Amino acid sequence: MHRSRILTTAVAVLLVLGQYASAPPARASTTATLALHDCRIEGPRGTGSVAARCGELRVAEDPAEPSGRQIGLAVAVVPAISTRAEPDPLFMIAGGPGQGARESFVPALAALGSIRNTRDVVLVDQRGTGDSQPLDCDMPEDTLDDMDTPPEELAALARTCLSALPGDPRFYTTSVAVQDLDAVREALGYARINLYGASYGTRVAQHYVRRHPERVRAVVLDGVVPPGLALGPALATDAEASLRQVFADCAAMPDCKQAFGDLGAAFDALRETLAAGPQQVRFTDPVTGELREERFGRGELALAVRILSYAASSRALLPLLLHEAAGGNLAPLAAQAAMIAEQFEGMLAIGMHNAVSCTEDIPFIDPAAVDRAALGRSYLGSAMLDGLQAMCTVWPRGVLDDDLRAPLSSTVPALLFSGSADPVTPPAYAATAATGFSQHLNLVFAGQGHTQLAEPCALGILRRFLQAGRIEGLDTACVAQLRQPPFFLNFNGSAP
Repeated sequence: MHRSRILTTAVAVLLVLGQYASAPPARASTTATLALHDCRIEGPRGTGSVAARCGELRVAEDPAEPSGRQIGLAVAVVPAISTRAEPDPLFMIAGGPGQGARESFVPALAALGSIRNTRDVVLVDQRGTGDSQPLDCDMPEDTLDDMDTPPEELAALARTCLSALPGDPRFYTTSVAVQDLDAVREALGYARINLYGASYGTRVAQHYVRRHPERVRAVVLDGVVPPGLALGPALATDAEASLRQVFADCAAMPDCKQAFGDLGAAFDALRETLAAGPQQVRFTDPVTGELREERFGRGELALAVRILSYAASSRALLPLLLHEAAGGNLAPLAAQAAMIAEQFEGMLAIGMHNAVSCTEDIPFIDPAAVDRAALGRSYLGSAMLDGLQAMCTVWPRGVLDDDLRAPLSSTVPALLFSGSADPVTPPAYAATAATGFSQHLNLVFAGQGHTQLAEPCALGILRRFLQAGRIEGLDTACVAQLRQPPFFLNFNGSAP
């Protein structure tokens, strides 16, 4: 895997989150300009499919030139089951940036059954993702992700990617995507909508609230990115803090501490060993069952740890996997990381990812304010930030609303979710974003990772919030009852 894949995979939020008879969306206006047809939308790599109503809305690539080049926005409406459904649907906005909503959220639709009983769920592949004029390009796989690729090589990769894109990346930013989202809402005839945004999708949702407050009944932000935050400098330090919390949590549990000892010291020693030279590791691919042999160096270690830190279920495996790896058995760690990475291979549109990052994040980073010493102490180091900056030297800056990064001031009821162990959007980010909503409820889920849509407690609260349309009196008792999942002490299962 090339280092450019490490950069985009590590920044991207990769969600792992039914089937009902299709029918026309009951709330669509008779004047709607978006024709829908029966279809099935599929999740990533065989994770299911669901019946829906699909269509394509044609919009201008450059909003300032409405009669210019047109692109298609891929839309899927999963109709409510009830014939007396609520008039306000749930629009779901994917993360990344670079993920398409239709593919990303299919695995979650079964869990959203109670919501789908009474309201439509609308999935729009954001321009540049999924089937909406995807801005993607093949990255070379010949250079291994050793975290030593020079900046000029990464800039060359970005230049090659640019030359292969089917669209102009200047028009594939959040500011334009929000215009698209409202065009879809209008074309489907919905007067008001509810929004759910995950990770980068929370940035889109918040800007939609800023632009169209009268159109939003309620908003849910999951894995929150505050409007003024430039993603990049804290990615490595937040990931490091999350990993060190794993070590601290293990040390606080007698069984885990006895089984694995000083995990922090063992991990640091493993990093030094792999920095001195990568090793060859043989393992059975958990997906295909085939025997694989790959190089495993510090870059592979960083990517494996980062991927496994995202979800509470894989986080519970980290002490065991790192203990085995520190003892010389790298195969279990490599196999688990490969299983997760393969599930999401190809889901991220790298060109769209760069269009957003190189317009909305990297230009707003003050080099003097970056704590290089802290980056050097983290297991990700400065490679991710340096790599993004190198690629952005050749990437054009796109459309950016003047107020995209301004603090929000909204009366729209807002529900915010965070995982206490989130390695990319820690709870402090949600606390900052919450100040932009006069009516908000900010919930932190103990021991959970990035985004909470797979957590039954969060789903129940989400359902009740959408039913009520307000935060007052919302039953959140299950949050206090959540506990961190127990760590695996061996490969037979977790501790009791």
